[in-house]
Amino acid sequence: MAQVSKASVRAIASALALSAALALPPAGLMAQEGGGGQPPAAVTVETLHPQSLTLTSTLPGRVRAVAEAEVRPQVNGIILERNFKEGSMVEEGDVLYQIDPTTYEAALAQAEASLTSAQAQLRAAERDFERVQELADRGINSQQAMDDATSARDIAQAQVKMAEAALRTAQIELDHTQIRARLSGLAGLSEVSQGALVTASQSTPLTTIRQLDTVHVDVTQSAAELLAWRRGAADIGDGAEAEVSLTLADGSEFPHTGLLTAAEPHVDEQTGVVVLRIEFPNDEMMLLPGMYVQVEMPTNAMDNVYLVPQEAVTRDRRGNPQTLVVTADNTVEQRSLTVLQDRGSDWVVTEGVNDGDRVIVAGLQSASPGATVSPQERAADGEDASE
Repeated sequence: MAQVSKASVRAIASALALSAALALPPAGLMAQEGGGGQPPAAVTVETLHPQSLTLTSTLPGRVRAVAEAEVRPQVNGIILERNFKEGSMVEEGDVLYQIDPTTYEAALAQAEASLTSAQAQLRAAERDFERVQELADRGINSQQAMDDATSARDIAQAQVKMAEAALRTAQIELDHTQIRARLSGLAGLSEVSQGALVTASQSTPLTTIRQLDTVHVDVTQSAAELLAWRRGAADIGDGAEAEVSLTLADGSEFPHTGLLTAAEPHVDEQTGVVVLRIEFPNDEMMLLPGMYVQVEMPTNAMDNVYLVPQEAVTRDRRGNPQTLVVTADNTVEQRSLTVLQDRGSDWVVTEGVNDGDRVIVAGLQSASPGATVSPQERAADGEDASE
């Protein structure tokens, strides 16, 4: 009885072991379904090709009027009227303000009378001189009388010249009661109104006229960048790429390009920068004096450089730029890069990548050096080609 029980137990154990063995999948199938058999991670790549580019440098600047004139009175008086509209265009020679001319008209009349009197005295002195000279020729008058007549004539001539100068001064002061524009341009706000008392050469201008159809933009550039620009200017040439572009304060691009017209021949000893002056057309009057802008200054022409998307570039713990490249057999390879500068949403790279390299721009978290991936080329609009 005990032996039968032991046999039964062995039979039951053998049956359970066989059932467990049959329930397990084959060893090859287990290996196929394990971690080593997972499909490669999908990544988005962009294929690089060498390009020829003109490198630029972004410089801050301020807009300046190409010509500016502060209008100040040259004589004292009361403003009778203002003859222009604030913010309007005025032409050179236009009468902007009229000062009360009464006092200056009286001074002019007095100067005219003084000149008439001096001229009459000169004529009398000349007649006396002629009579004395005639008598002296006859041997009647003495040399003293001749000398006195000559002195009287010369004094009368000098008085006439003084009277003529006083008349011109009075005429000039009368003319200055009409304050005229010395420059064609836009007139600013008026600082005085009708009835205000103004004085000659006062510190506060009556208004300011600015010529804005063309403007200057003054920017600061380091001496090293200026040297690089001058070395590269010959390579850039006089074509469209040599022209300077402008970005407005709101981030929009100014529709016209400018040209470098002058550079301050002096480097600031404390900051090491040079002031450059760039001229821009401004027919639409979009650029106003004092406005902050940014200028894209061409620095050098480069060949065989690559534009690597910024999202494809990371940095190691030392801050060195690097990227992940998918090789021909879809294996991820890490590359160190030499970056010159940024250009829009890309980095300008000179070393580290080659023609036809595919850099990973999306899916970096799923890729690591040595891993096999499934690359998909990014479409031109920035989306995956599979989409």
